[in-house]
Amino acid sequence: MTVFLHTLRDLLADLSVGRGSDALPERWARLLAALVGGYPADASTLMVAHDDGLQPVAVLGLDDEVRGRHFNLAAHPRLAAIAAHPGVCRFPHDSTLPDPFDGLLDDSLSHVHDCMGVALRDGDRLLGMLTLDALTPGCLAAIDDDELLAAAGLLATCLRLAQQLSDTRSRLNQALDQHSPDPNAPRNNTPDWQSPAMRRLEESLALVAPTDMSVLLHGETGVGKERIARRVHMLSSRCTGPLVRVNCAALPESLIESELFGHRRGAFSGAVRDHRGHFAMAHEGTLMLDEIGELPLAMQPKLLRVLQEGEIQPLGSETPQHVNVRLVAVTNRDLRQEVAAGRFREDLYHRLSVFPLQAPPLRERREDVPLLVGGFLEDNRIRLGLANLRLDAAAEHALLTWSWPGNIRELEHTLGRAALRAFGEQSPSGQGARRDAVVRIAEHHLELPTTPVDDTMPPEPPAPKAYPAPPAPLREAVEAFQRRHIAHALEAHDGNWAATARTLQTDSGNLHRLGKRLGLKP
Repeated sequence: MTVFLHTLRDLLADLSVGRGSDALPERWARLLAALVGGYPADASTLMVAHDDGLQPVAVLGLDDEVRGRHFNLAAHPRLAAIAAHPGVCRFPHDSTLPDPFDGLLDDSLSHVHDCMGVALRDGDRLLGMLTLDALTPGCLAAIDDDELLAAAGLLATCLRLAQQLSDTRSRLNQALDQHSPDPNAPRNNTPDWQSPAMRRLEESLALVAPTDMSVLLHGETGVGKERIARRVHMLSSRCTGPLVRVNCAALPESLIESELFGHRRGAFSGAVRDHRGHFAMAHEGTLMLDEIGELPLAMQPKLLRVLQEGEIQPLGSETPQHVNVRLVAVTNRDLRQEVAAGRFREDLYHRLSVFPLQAPPLRERREDVPLLVGGFLEDNRIRLGLANLRLDAAAEHALLTWSWPGNIRELEHTLGRAALRAFGEQSPSGQGARRDAVVRIAEHHLELPTTPVDDTMPPEPPAPKAYPAPPAPLREAVEAFQRRHIAHALEAHDGNWAATARTLQTDSGNLHRLGKRLGLKP
């Protein structure tokens, strides 16, 4: 207990100088270890309340990916029972309530046989939870309830102070911006990133989001740029206003001006009624212009004028219309190179990049892979209706060492496919595992290439499969190869034809026509 009190004192000191719970992962882990490290538990967790569930901030005896999981109370009756219990909640070894950590404690997928927990509260409000699990029945019987409750009270104080600090910062930002946010708006809930790259990004987000500065968000395909743009909006004083997303690459060139700025009835053939453009829709909110690098050169001066003047003029209207919009421009291109090549206006580039942000690729933030994996495993566990879903050691190693050219999106899809394969493999009849089973994903379920990763260089794409020459005319063989090659590139870019065209170094329009001829698109 002495070690626990010393660690608790250090944590309280950190909180007093302005550090919140999201900035103290090492302190929470040390605190949990000091509190329960001497108990005969095989696993323990310290979780904080978020929305309608719990998010682990520290774990012992469990893989780090568990910290990336969100445990919904409605889906986990044991956690709900602990949350409703006024003291230390103990479960009999033959309890029929499923344990959220069944199959996660060791390599044998064993079920938990001894479980207890205590809710951390501020009055009637749930702040978090402390859980202890053991594989052997009766292991936790000797733990003193009064001692655990006393420690839980101190933990609850820490969580309350951390939450008050976070709430105070939010209220301060709102006061500075002279706005009152909707109290029902979603809370900021992001994983506690371990990588220096993501921590730097979070610091930049906290700095720029409360302002009205335009943001230019760079990043490769699949790194989660849209989620970051949404965080810019939700952390801003405009969070109660609309967030309007526009994919510039998907807008027909002949209709871009109408889509962005609107039009009046009769402005052109087919304009049978007035149409509000995306800028008008985003008034008092945020406009996210995705794939801004695809905006035609002829449209760029008109966008620049709107940013400079704060006014739009719908097609067919003689009167300008004032709009109050915060712009977040998103691109996977290097716009400085586009400017140098004459494909993007330099003045527009400087107007957009008032505050540039760089979303790091997954290969530069490997420390965050376990957290992302945990979230995706929990999503697939719910989707498949399983008691639990976990990785074996070889699969975890493969995920940590692969280069992820498709970034987070590739990781998400890889785990989704692997979970389905592992689920179906559990039953020889092909009907899949029982819905209450614990399923383990093995390395072969991932179907990842085995090429070693060089952390110092960008990864080489996997070598294409060697296909035997079919006994067919040359034209048919060429078309078959093109079909496979384009389909593989499309899959890597999640069906994004513009990004695929850039990867294949071909004109986007030509690729669309070729894809239609080859039967790859309707």
